[in-house]
Amino acid sequence: MFNRRHITAALLLGSLAFSMPAVAQSDVKLTLDWRFEGPAAGFLLAQDKGYFAEEGLNVTIDTGNGSVEAIPRVATGAYQFGFGDINSLIKFLDEDSSQPVKAIMMVYDKPVFSVIGRKSQGVTEDPKSLEGKTLGAPPPDGAFAQWAAFVEAADIDTSGITLESIGFPVREPMLASGDVDAVFGFAFSVILNLKANGVPDDDIATILFADNGLNLYGNAIMVNETFAEENPEAVTGFLRALAKGFADAVSNPEEGAAAVLARNETLDINTETERLTMANEMNIRTPYVVENGFGGIDEARLSASIETLKISMGLQGNVTAADVFDAQYLPPAEERMLP
Repeated sequence: MFNRRHITAALLLGSLAFSMPAVAQSDVKLTLDWRFEGPAAGFLLAQDKGYFAEEGLNVTIDTGNGSVEAIPRVATGAYQFGFGDINSLIKFLDEDSSQPVKAIMMVYDKPVFSVIGRKSQGVTEDPKSLEGKTLGAPPPDGAFAQWAAFVEAADIDTSGITLESIGFPVREPMLASGDVDAVFGFAFSVILNLKANGVPDDDIATILFADNGLNLYGNAIMVNETFAEENPEAVTGFLRALAKGFADAVSNPEEGAAAVLARNETLDINTETERLTMANEMNIRTPYVVENGFGGIDEARLSASIETLKISMGLQGNVTAADVFDAQYLPPAEERMLP
């Protein structure tokens, strides 16, 4: 079991990284999709272990408020890099293809989009069990954005379903108290937050969109194109550092969780280790990634995703896979292999 000594060690590691001999550093900012939780470990280890510094980068990492909000932050240039939902990025560019933002590294090869319910309220792993239920839906949530496509893929009758708009802070408490029957969200976040709210494991039903006909990609690293065109080596260095950080988070989730708690000691080390392990197994270290390396995409699969998003997001067909994902900044595949 981890304790405060491990967290202190992580902090010392970070201080050692920044005590390296001084070199010219470029200041850049990264906005995450959410708070500092287990799945953010890859970013934080890249910072704490000096991988960004080795590439001449001084990176500021800020939290976010949903996987959609990172996109305009990067497009406006407020942040050079962002971590957010590639499907929402596709929608964003379909509406205005002149926006200077692209995805450059895939992180969630399998998306975490899900509806999580309680078996005691009649929800099972069968999507059709949602019929007639009340679902809590945070408007900025990436999973909720795919509801229309998921309804079609899973053949769900929505006539008796009530969608209730709720905020992120009350999502799990409302499900735990029975005010809603299920909620939209990222599986590794909702499940563990429910357990923290007293819901037992055997009462939690997880419906993953990816396991029920919706073969989309998930969250990706995005870059401001103006910055990338002017600083291509910095962008490649940023991705090389991230590949190392995520490899470390896969090989040693406990170390990754300690890096998270170094930013927020109110969290529980065991919970964040479990959350990170879930993300690694479900979303990051997929069979495709094991074979082809972390960060890349299958262009045909992304093209098929765009066709699916015409259903869920009402795309006009103004973008192609090449308009959305730019692989030129990725380091060689051998530098992106996960353990």
